[in-house]
Amino acid sequence: MTTESAPAAGDPRRLLADMRTLAHRVRLDQRMTWSALLVLAAATLVAIPFDWFGMKLDCAPDGSCAYARRGMLYYWPWAMLLAYAAIAFLHVRAARARGLGSRVWPYAITGAVTTVVFPGAWVALAVYFSNHPYPEGPLPYWWYVLDRLVMPWGMIGVTLLVLAWLERNVALLLFTVGYLVLVLLVLPMSDGTRLVHWGGLRAQMAVPQLIVGVVLLLGALGFRRRQR
Repeated sequence: MTTESAPAAGDPRRLLADMRTLAHRVRLDQRMTWSALLVLAAATLVAIPFDWFGMKLDCAPDGSCAYARRGMLYYWPWAMLLAYAAIAFLHVRAARARGLGSRVWPYAITGAVTTVVFPGAWVALAVYFSNHPYPEGPLPYWWYVLDRLVMPWGMIGVTLLVLAWLERNVALLLFTVGYLVLVLLVLPMSDGTRLVHWGGLRAQMAVPQLIVGVVLLLGALGFRRRQR
């Protein structure tokens, strides 16, 4: 009696392992995390001069100031729509060049939806406080967190969670969690007086945006280097 060894190519376990390895490589090749972060970083940094020069200030002799960030309101909806369109274009182009499919459309659609949330929440708050007196005393902390979440930089974090899920990207998930902690809990986006005490109100609101843009840019460079 003689025995013959089956070729490795016919081993079901080896075939299954090869299929899993191939599927993993395809998922890695489909990732364009760095390009999404780069586009979002550029949109965030370009927003700073719009917010700076488009901010309407009305300061009283006692030093108190009322402000309206009209430049940011007019800039971000269009900027985010263009940003997510650019991200979708880059993903589809890279996928076609590699002969792969693209899973970026749910991310782009989520980005478009969140783009509507920002001006919608802004208008809703403006209408509410025009018909109701502003609450006396300090606002609860959760109110500030919610306010930062519906701002453009908070919406960026929400869409990055969707991208991490689509790409099955644990590294991007960890980056996004850290980013959201920075935006929602660390940086005072609505009141920069605790962060800087120079340059007036415009500088106090520009510095957190600058930090967010730099963080996104560093993330883009890091993921690009990791993928290469």
